[in-house]
This record gives sequence, C-alpha cells and structure tokens, in this order.
Amino acid sequence: MPIIEYAGLTITLDDEGYLVHDEDWNETVARALAEREGAGELTSDKMDILKFMRSYYKEYNFFPILRFVCKNVGQPKNCVTEKFIEPVIAWKIAGLPNPGDEVNMFRKWEPLGF
Repeated sequence: MPIIEYAGLTITLDDEGYLVHDEDWNETVARALAEREGAGELTSDKMDILKFMRSYYKEYNFFPILRFVCKNVGQPKNCVTEKFIEPVIAWKIAGLPNPGDEVNMFRKWEPLGF
C-alpha cells in the first residue's frame, strides 16, 4: 500500500490511490490527494463538491449523480467535470472508497443522458 507524507501527516492509500481509512480525511488530506492526482488547488468550489460527495456517500453508500452534486452545491450542471476533469478523481480526493466497476460503467453513460 502506498503511503504519502504531506504537511506532517502520513496518509495510507490502497494500490489504486484511494484513502484506506475514511476517518483520516480532512481538508489537508484532500490537498495531499489533489496534489497526487494533479487536480490543482482546492478552491472553495472544489471543496464544496468534495464535501457534498462525502455526505451523499455517508447517507446513501453510493456514487451520486453528477448533476445532482452540482445542483446541491449551487454550481453549473457540469461542475464536477469542469473542476476535476474526471469524476473519479474528485471521488478519490474526497477520500471515498473505490466505487467499483458498476459506477465506472454508469459514468460512461451519464454524459449522454442515460
């Protein structure tokens, strides 16, 4: 398992780059993960997306529909892809577990409206 050091923190990831211990997540950890994923600075808009994804997952235990994320954080309908390019990158930075193959297949259809 990869371990990264950032701002005095030791962060353990799985082999695919997902945070091993969800309870370790905070904004500093998010910055470390964003840097690792090449996602740039975590602005307040980006952080709102990440926090919403985390709260949605905690309530429903599933990857949210991207437009629903944007609507609930008061951003344009494509906010996740505009801010993070790839939604799974946002998911990783939010410190959530690997969403699995089913979500990866679903994500491929979503931009087409299915």
